[in-house]
This record gives sequence, structure tokens and C-alpha cells, in this order.
Amino acid sequence: MARNTLHSHFGYIHLLKYLYSYFWFKKVNINANFVDSLKDQKFNFIILLFALLVPTKISAQTIPVGTPILEEAYRRAQLLGNADSTVSFTVRPISPSASFKKKQIYSPFENEQEEQGNHLDGSFHFGWNKGVVQILPFSWQQQFNTHHPYSLNDGDMIPARGYQTMISGGVYAQYGPLSIQLRPEYVYAQNRDYQGFYKEQSDQVWAGYYDILNYIDLPEKFGNNSYKKLSWGQSSIRITAGPVSIGLSNENLWWGPGIRNSFIMSNTAPGFKHITLNTVKPIKTFLGSFEGQIICGRLEDSRFAPPDTNRTYNGSKLYYSKRSDWRYINGIVISYQPKWIPGLFLGATRTFIAYYKDMGHRFVDFLPIVSPITKKANYGEKESSYANDQRASVFIRWLWQKEKAELYWELGRDDHAFNLRDYLVDPDHTRAYVIGFRKLIPLNAHKDQYIQFNIELTQLALTTTNPERPQGSIYLHYAGISQGYTHEGQLLGAGIGPGSNMQMVGISWVKSLKTIGIQIERYVHNNDFQTSTIQDMRSNWVDFSTAAIGEWDYKNFLVSFRLEIIRSYNYQYLYRPMPGALPFYWDPGRDIYNYQAKLGMSYRF
Repeated sequence: MARNTLHSHFGYIHLLKYLYSYFWFKKVNINANFVDSLKDQKFNFIILLFALLVPTKISAQTIPVGTPILEEAYRRAQLLGNADSTVSFTVRPISPSASFKKKQIYSPFENEQEEQGNHLDGSFHFGWNKGVVQILPFSWQQQFNTHHPYSLNDGDMIPARGYQTMISGGVYAQYGPLSIQLRPEYVYAQNRDYQGFYKEQSDQVWAGYYDILNYIDLPEKFGNNSYKKLSWGQSSIRITAGPVSIGLSNENLWWGPGIRNSFIMSNTAPGFKHITLNTVKPIKTFLGSFEGQIICGRLEDSRFAPPDTNRTYNGSKLYYSKRSDWRYINGIVISYQPKWIPGLFLGATRTFIAYYKDMGHRFVDFLPIVSPITKKANYGEKESSYANDQRASVFIRWLWQKEKAELYWELGRDDHAFNLRDYLVDPDHTRAYVIGFRKLIPLNAHKDQYIQFNIELTQLALTTTNPERPQGSIYLHYAGISQGYTHEGQLLGAGIGPGSNMQMVGISWVKSLKTIGIQIERYVHNNDFQTSTIQDMRSNWVDFSTAAIGEWDYKNFLVSFRLEIIRSYNYQYLYRPMPGALPFYWDPGRDIYNYQAKLGMSYRF
């Protein structure tokens, strides 16, 4: 290999290491031995071999998690048999240029450019075609809530009442195996006042409410003024060789097969800084195909306090301030597609969180995902020698291209089992699940048009094992991690939140990138709090919503909308009979209506 090529690869490595140090450790002091190990020449040599021996004509450009229209269009194209059936869609964001060999990743369907007359040519090459620069789509997302926040899977946006907008765009550049995706996001939220948890609730109820708020960082309101934030958004820097990529990223992640919810990783919270080692396309072997990702990341708190922090109960203050230290997260997801069963994907995820200052300096402290899965094999009754928080799940996605359908299921657990016997005897302890089905029904009289039907059920409420074996709601942590499973005040997992359940049904007409349909949801807010503290079956806070949804493309433009009517039964767990009602136990209560409008627009260069 030519001398200048060797120097260029060493340049990539040193650039990545410099950015790694700045991006990750600028504000913290890390163990010197760990840093020295990264500077060791053996590390350079291994990375050099990795970069030189594996083909590098692969792009690491991604479709960000939650990208309106495009992300779902690729998954739908797979159901129709127009995309590689070995791609699991359980490790996202996806890299269509690598996994689907797409030259123009912002046009998922081959016939779209001809039909719409769009001209997607926002890229140019340099360095004898070894380098490329691509202008990323300019995206403008807006939403409006009339009465109170209603927020799932919207990344840097926050739960807020009133008007909110997010603007993103940027550039992607690649030279050889090195790629940089610069895609910042700017968010503005009107963040108007709204009726939160009712002060008229009893002190005893407030005490139960703080049994939740003291162990998770989910502020009721993000400050008292309008909210503004400029973030790295969906940015990354990577070295990609063949099917594998290593680098630094602030991108949102989605692990598992769910569409509306995911137990371990979703885009409800903003993206967080992390080191990533992941596949950009399936690794094909004699056993089948493998995909996966390993991350080491940094989680921050919201810096916003919960409501009414001066409230007391039996002479004691209810609110406990949280530690302000940043939290270290280590996670892994693996997906396997057996060679002998086309369309079947089997996978597993695992994450650990700990305060960085509490961690040791052993290999297993930085990569606890390699530790044994049971408590007995670790530290007996404890999860580790210092406070940390583990979650894990297994999942299945079964794709039936002939039937244009898919079935998926994720089963998660929020706590270690003591041993295998414990798990087999009591598998329901801290369990959660997501199960869904989707099918496309061809309209024979209309070419390339379909009726899409989908259903998804998410269950996070505690089971009947809780009275005998007490456990806090899923995503809370009572053993030292006072922010729970959150980043910047929003959940990393399913956006419906601790103790909650959701049932979703949708039906729509689809053609290429166009979709028109309705979606109906039933959202049960924190059923654990309802049964443990409220203890009045009439007061269960349940949202019934009906949404009209639409997606449309015209030339280089993509437009999406969602208009939703939400009826909140017993908003904030308060049952109030209608005025003048007869004194019967099941008298109708006064409910709240909330209206939400979302509008997204993108321009593809």
C-alpha cells in the first residue's frame, strides 16, 4: 500500500482520537490508565489493520431515527419485497446506502423520481471521486398542544403546551473510510403554563407522587419561560470499513422492532453523546446475518425541579434533590437472522447506567454489558459493588414478504433475576412488553396502492408479583440512580412512561411515499401510581385519541401532518363528578379535551 495512504489512515485515527477526547472528556477527569490504554500503539495498530484490510467503499450516512416519511417508507418497501430482507430494522438509525445499496438515500422507491420529477443532486465529488459532500435535507417540524403536553418520539422537542418548532439541516462529508455528518437541531418551545398535578390532591397522594418524582428525572415543566436549545442533533464522525463503523455520535438510537414504542431505546429523549461500534449493513455468515451496536455514552439531567418542592407530609419535606453528576451508559443490541428461516430476526438488548464518579477502573466497569446476567453470578443480592441500573430485553421480528406483513414482539425486564431458577419461577417480575403486527393489502384495481393495517400494544404496568416482591415502576431506580432511565428530562425507552400502557390501531391508504389514514390510541398513564396511591378505580387517567395522519411528496418536498383529538378521562388522576349529577358511584366525571397539531416539511437537495 502506498506511503501516503498509510499516512491518511493514521490521520483518520488521530483525528478521531482528538475529537473523542474533546467531545467526551472535555469537562471530566478520567482515569489516566484508561486514557493511556487508548494511546497505546497496539490500539493504533489494531484500528489500522481494521481500516486497511476491510473494503471501505461504504457510506455511513444515516436516515435519522424518526425522520418523517422516509424511515417508514424503507420499512414498508421491505414488506413489499423492494428492499433487502436481511435488514432487521431493529438497530437504527439505518444506513440505506450500505444496507440497501441506495445511491440516493432520500428517494426510497425507484420510480419516485420519474413520477414526481424531483432532482436530488445535492452532492459533489472531489479527490478523484474518493470524497463526497452531500447537502442534507432541510427539515422544519412544528407542533401545537392546546391544553397540556402530549409528547412521544420527538427527540429534542420537549413536553410543552403551546407552539413548538424544530429546525435541522446540515452537510455530510466522506473521504475514504472517514465520514462526518453535521446535522444540528434548533428547538424553540412557547412552553406556556398549564394545569399540572392538582394541588388540591391530599398530602398523602402528593407523598405517593413524590415516591415517583424523587427517583426519576421527568419534570412537569421545562422552566417558566420559553424554551430554546441548539444541539449537535443527528451529528456523528465515523470510520467505516466494510459492514462495521466506529466513531462518535450524538444521534438518536432505536433498538428493537417496535414502531410506536420501544422498551430499551427510542427517540423520545434527545440524542446523547456516545462512542459507537455498530454495523451499517448485515454481516452475512454461513449461519445467517448479524447486526448490532455497542455504545458507551454520557447522560445528563434536565436541571428542572418537579412541582411544589416545598410540600411536606407528616412534618417531613417530600422533595429530595438529585445528584448532579453525569451518568455513564453502556449498552448493546444484537440481531440475528437465521439462514434457514428467511425473514425471522432474533435479538437481545442490554444497558447499564451508573454515576461516573462511582465507577471503578476495571474493564468490566466500563463494559458491564459483558458481566453475567444474574445477581448470584455477580454480587449476590446486589447488582454490583456500586449503584447501577440494568435493563435487558429479547425480541423477535418476523417478516413475511410474500404476505406483505410483519409480526414483532419485545419482552423486557427491569431488574436482574437472582438466578435462572428465579427467572423460570417468576418471569413476570418487572417485565414489560411491546407486541405489534402490520400488513399491506393490495388494491388490485390501482397499481402500487395498498391499505395498511397496523396494531401495537405496549405494557409497562407492574404485574401481580409486585405486592409480594415490591419493585418500583419500570424506568425508576430506588438504589441510587435518582434520574432513572432518562436523558435531559425525557425517557430513553418507551415514551409513555413508567407504569403506563398503550394500545394503538391504525389504518391508512399508501402509495410510494404518500399516506392518508387514521390512528386510534388508548393511553393509560402510570397505572402503578393509580393502584398504589390513588386507589379509586374511577380516577384512572386514560387518554383516548383519534388522529388524522398524512404524508405527501411533491418533487423535492416532503410534507407530513398529524391532527389529533385527545380526550383525557380523569386528567391528572382527579375524578370530579359532573355538576348536578345524582350521587351514584359511577356518575360521569369532568374530562379534558386536548388538541394537537403537527406539521413537518422537508426539502431534499
